[in-house]
Amino acid sequence: MTEAIHHLAANTLRALAMDAVQKAGNGHPGMPMGMADVAVVLWRRFLQHNPADPTWPNRDRFVLSNGHGSMLLYSLLHLTGYAAMTLDEIKHLRQWGSLTPGHPEYGHTPGVETTTGPLGQGISNAVGMAIAEKWLAAQFNRPGFEIIDHYTYVFCGDGDLMEGISHEVGALAGHLGLGKLIFLYDDNGITIDGHTSLAWSEDVPARFAAYGWHTQTIDGHDDTAIAAAIEAARGRGRAETTRPSLIACRTHIGFGSPHKQDSSAAHGEALGEAEVRLTKAALGWPVDAHFLVPDEVYAYMRAGLDGQNQAAWQALFDQYAAAYPELAASLQQAWRGEMPAGWQTHLPTFAPGQKIATRASSGKVLDALFPHLPTLIGGSADLTGSNKTLPNGVAHLTRDDFSGRYLYFGIREHGMGGILNGMALHGGVRPYGGTFFVFSDYMRPAIRLAALMGLPVIYVFTHDSIGLGEDGPTHQPIEQLMSLRGMPNLVIFRPADARETMVGWQAALENRSGPIALLLTRQNVPTLPQDHITGPDGAIRGGYVLSDAANAQVILIGTGSEVHIALAAQQLLAEQDVAARVVSMPSWELFERQPAAYREAVLPPAIMARVAVEAGATFGWARYVGAEGAVVGLDRFGASAPYETLYEQFGLTAAAVAKQAIENRQQTTENGKRKTDSGEGGG
Repeated sequence: MTEAIHHLAANTLRALAMDAVQKAGNGHPGMPMGMADVAVVLWRRFLQHNPADPTWPNRDRFVLSNGHGSMLLYSLLHLTGYAAMTLDEIKHLRQWGSLTPGHPEYGHTPGVETTTGPLGQGISNAVGMAIAEKWLAAQFNRPGFEIIDHYTYVFCGDGDLMEGISHEVGALAGHLGLGKLIFLYDDNGITIDGHTSLAWSEDVPARFAAYGWHTQTIDGHDDTAIAAAIEAARGRGRAETTRPSLIACRTHIGFGSPHKQDSSAAHGEALGEAEVRLTKAALGWPVDAHFLVPDEVYAYMRAGLDGQNQAAWQALFDQYAAAYPELAASLQQAWRGEMPAGWQTHLPTFAPGQKIATRASSGKVLDALFPHLPTLIGGSADLTGSNKTLPNGVAHLTRDDFSGRYLYFGIREHGMGGILNGMALHGGVRPYGGTFFVFSDYMRPAIRLAALMGLPVIYVFTHDSIGLGEDGPTHQPIEQLMSLRGMPNLVIFRPADARETMVGWQAALENRSGPIALLLTRQNVPTLPQDHITGPDGAIRGGYVLSDAANAQVILIGTGSEVHIALAAQQLLAEQDVAARVVSMPSWELFERQPAAYREAVLPPAIMARVAVEAGATFGWARYVGAEGAVVGLDRFGASAPYETLYEQFGLTAAAVAKQAIENRQQTTENGKRKTDSGEGGG
């Protein structure tokens, strides 16, 4: 009976995938059909979850990294009783407003742990989840109270493991000994172009064994073999559990399809009505039935999912809270994503006039805050000393000791980005990661997904401009700043000095709706004397009047280290009887969140003479300087030389800004006079 109900449940998954994709007219039926047996075994016999509470903290995490097979996940959610995932939702696969988009979306569909689609991202998120689980267990578990104790299961495919990020995160997972991380690899040998042998000939289990993983190869359609392999991966049957596991499941893509099984034709297109009927017949399924779910399949897949697993955990947690009330309160606060009360009082102060690189002032902020933010955890992609991301006295994580709070990611920027996302998705921790700003290009896909999911990840990007100097154009970001400003829901914060850097960290830690990138200098910059920088109408608003002049005739806007150039230009203009306002704008995104009245008070529409100065691409500044404004920037790559020489040679100087301001003021005055003389705008 057990074997029969297993096959009935697996064929239900296959039929739902075929029917939904066929109704939508497009989609990916092959992977759900191939991995149906593995899915039934995992979800029915091993996965600890509660459909009535998809956010139960101690649930096992399930990541569908090969997210094109989304119909498998949607069907599993439906069969196991997630109320929102109705059969009607499945019938509306890939349609406007449905809970069944083409690829799973975190925050959109209950039960979906992460947004996957770009291959390799899901597996990297899963590594981050497993790191968070192991770290929280080390921090909060006590003898007899295994409050944090769950697995992270991943379905991944050939595409995931071809992507370069798989090497980055696979190696780190093995190095850290993430024993509760289990990859179930859909080893079907097919990609869109055809058989994997066209471009791939490596021994995947051997590769992961070299990373330090426990590996197995099984028949992915043998439920007994699948169950035994998962048991072994969980630690039963082997002496130690300090290795992550890869189970290579040999499967047939499009399983059961007479003409499309084991071919790329089953990957990303509907099978066609005739082939669906033939496949159903081959599987012993009613050929005229659509979206059929037998009652016994519902009963089988929902058995044991009445919330008793969570209830037992809650009872244990209540005992834990009685025995360790402070730990329990801290853990609950971490799960809610709340900051400890009064944490802002520990922000450091910086003396005016002190010259300090903003990367160094960022490090001092971390030094001051780390003891008071117990779940802040982060690291650097092999640039710890340069990024200033390791607070004083903080230990790093090792495979044998996860009590530290610092991660050495190694030279793995993309992997770091994906792992940070997974840590944030898991919950209970607040992750940050550092590298040179120019290398944000290497982690851009992960940054984009953090923005898409609204994850509160903090990026510490140092060496933010040509100001890094002699390392030359390969390391000097030019277009990266404007490029990332174009990414929805990502906040960029480029502080001018130590005080703005402190505000940047405040903004980052208070922001829960998406990621924020702190762009920090290598070169020293003076700490500005203005007290209002850290006030409610200062840098926290993203843009503010740093230095004003009576009856200002021109506005100078700067970000980061170039704010100091704008201030010097203001003095040069004053010597020529031109009154200039200096606006510091560390964050376009935070500025745009302010009320229109505030924004117009900072940038009065009546003052049309405007000059922006920033050591990067000028494209995009027209939104603030207007069609008649000017930008002093850099629309070319940098060079290798001391940074002072670079600023001089590239015209990023106070004299150049002042000259441009005078020319722009004259031009806007003449344009305004012509409009008046021609009657434009009159009435």
